[in-house]
Amino acid sequence: MPLNVDRQIEMLKQCQIIPEMDVEALCEKAKEILMEEDNVHMVPIPATVVGDIHGQFYDLLELFDVGGQVPSVNYVFMGDFVDRGYYSVETFLLLLALKVRYPKRVTLIRGNHESRQITQVYGFYDECLKKYGDTRVWRACVDVFDCLCLSAVVDNTVLCVHGGLSPSLDTIDQIQELVRKQEPPHEGPMCDLMWSDPDDEIQGWGISARGAGYVFGPDIADQFLYANSLELIARSHQLAMEGYKYFFGQLLVTVWSAPNYCYRCGNVAAILTLNMDNVIDFHVFEPRPQHMRKAPNFATRMPDYFL
Repeated sequence: MPLNVDRQIEMLKQCQIIPEMDVEALCEKAKEILMEEDNVHMVPIPATVVGDIHGQFYDLLELFDVGGQVPSVNYVFMGDFVDRGYYSVETFLLLLALKVRYPKRVTLIRGNHESRQITQVYGFYDECLKKYGDTRVWRACVDVFDCLCLSAVVDNTVLCVHGGLSPSLDTIDQIQELVRKQEPPHEGPMCDLMWSDPDDEIQGWGISARGAGYVFGPDIADQFLYANSLELIARSHQLAMEGYKYFFGQLLVTVWSAPNYCYRCGNVAAILTLNMDNVIDFHVFEPRPQHMRKAPNFATRMPDYFL
């Protein structure tokens, strides 16, 4: 393999960008690996499940210090690797390089921000342009987005998905049958998996204020878990101030892995672990200390991209 992935990982861990031609080669290799995976990627235990990161590169390093380094830990990342934070390029490329180097130890699920349209509004496109001077790296990365799996099932018991459920999908098999290699549509089951949210206050399905996906109540989660012999839905997509938040008793949990989100929300972050006995635990962590971060040299303030 002409790719020197170990060297790329070392550079990226130092928050250094890698050359454009290396990015393109890495993305090509990643697409090959990702397209061999099903829409619903099966993951063995022990496993560690991670929520949104949103380009907060130094907090991703903190996460690895708290949760353990790849390949000693089997990680499932539930999407939203890019946008809003200062270091979406380094964050996504590091995760991609780890995926290429250790394909069985890293699962990357697509979030609603892994989209051409969304990244042109919320920061990743602009960041690629500033760091590389053209759009080639952004184009290479968004082509990889199309290859990411839509969900994962850990040990046949926990469904991991970025957003939530869909009124068009009753079973895991139906998720497997979706055509995923495309820009996410504005509606339909693929969109719903990335955009939907749980709502403790309703029964059934409701209209989402996000303008995409749905909100769904405990009866929907219960029916889906029962029909698919699952025990829990793990998802991200919504800020949880304590790092994680259960809904519907303990049928669903939101895991949020970007501490002090947008560098101003003041929240802690968490990762979810499933051990060999299938016991669930959470590791809560704070942002990486200031002296262990370098300030970005291209941004003076966080853009007000908030929703």
